[in-house]
Amino acid sequence: MRINCLRVVPKIPPSAKHKIIISHSFSHSLLFTKRSSRAIHAAAASSSMSYEKELAAAKKAASLAALLCQKVQKALLQSDVHSKSDKSPVTVADYGSQALVSLVLERELPSESFSLVAEEDSGDLRGNSGQETLQRIRTLVNDTLANNEYSSVSNLTTDDVLRAIDNGKSEGGSRGQHWVLDPIDGTKGFLRGDQYAIALALLDEGKVVLGVLACPNLPLTSISGENQQSSQDKVGCLFFATVGTGTYMQPLDGSSLLKVHVSATENPEEASVFESFEAAHSLHDLSSTIAKKLGVKAPPVRIDSQAKYGALSRGDGAIYLRFPHKGYREKIWDHAAGCIVVTEAGGVVADAAGNPLDFSKGKYLDLETGIIVTNQKLMPLLLKAAKESLEERASSL
Repeated sequence: MRINCLRVVPKIPPSAKHKIIISHSFSHSLLFTKRSSRAIHAAAASSSMSYEKELAAAKKAASLAALLCQKVQKALLQSDVHSKSDKSPVTVADYGSQALVSLVLERELPSESFSLVAEEDSGDLRGNSGQETLQRIRTLVNDTLANNEYSSVSNLTTDDVLRAIDNGKSEGGSRGQHWVLDPIDGTKGFLRGDQYAIALALLDEGKVVLGVLACPNLPLTSISGENQQSSQDKVGCLFFATVGTGTYMQPLDGSSLLKVHVSATENPEEASVFESFEAAHSLHDLSSTIAKKLGVKAPPVRIDSQAKYGALSRGDGAIYLRFPHKGYREKIWDHAAGCIVVTEAGGVVADAAGNPLDFSKGKYLDLETGIIVTNQKLMPLLLKAAKESLEERASSL
């Protein structure tokens, strides 16, 4: 059974038992046909489960990690000491964020089977060369805890911090529950003072059932071409979703809650396209070819991190294209939280062949070339344009 992060509908009519979703004309569109009755019943059962406690813990963890990262980034941008080649600030924030998320989840959800799949481990911090950095991380984590509701546990030792970081050594998989974390998604954006995200998701039997994106620098208003960010815009967004309940956005300070939905545009000419800021992260020329075939008129919006998923979930743009360079393997923490945030907002996330993303096989995603994201009405056209563009690219090499 392929397990994915698609939105689950609790009640499935009889007519849909053997044929869930049909594309318009493109044969590869969303190959979600002929599901077995066993898969359908499993999906329905999953949708009926409540993840309220897990969501509350995840929101706390991601929000605290965002506070820690904001503190480091502010000091970085105000300092003339660090050169652009100096990665120590992002290292401190990265490890500190992971330690905080691990500690909060363990405290809020005590369990003998706690499992965290995360980007970092403590290996580089345990030697003599890592001791200064480790002390900085410990101080930062303790200070963040002391200024919030966890003051009673804000006297952590370096061993406590190392253990919390190394909770992230899980391999994930299709059995049981696994938290999936990217403690700072978009490190280059972080160093530039631009977009980054703390991305946290929960896998249950290989399926993404919960996702939280803390985006400290993302404006609360749209970042679409028609409404570019001004210096007056308030920043700091928290997006979150659980399976079957939709996607919500609120400021990082925890105030007003808003249910969000992806763009409803059906006309590609009116769509805007998101892609990675760094050309090293995605093939901009291929994305441009696909956009031209669709008739997209607006220039691409390039931003770092899974903040793109958050912005897409509230309709800032209509399409996200990611085509990594040959040989790159996508990691589950780079897409798990963003995937459910978009799908619960009514969108579709697939690889270039129309297959849903499968997070059940460990730390890596097995993909057909790239990742494409849009609404359900545009997806058949987007898949067709992607297929043609990839075929043209292959024949020219």
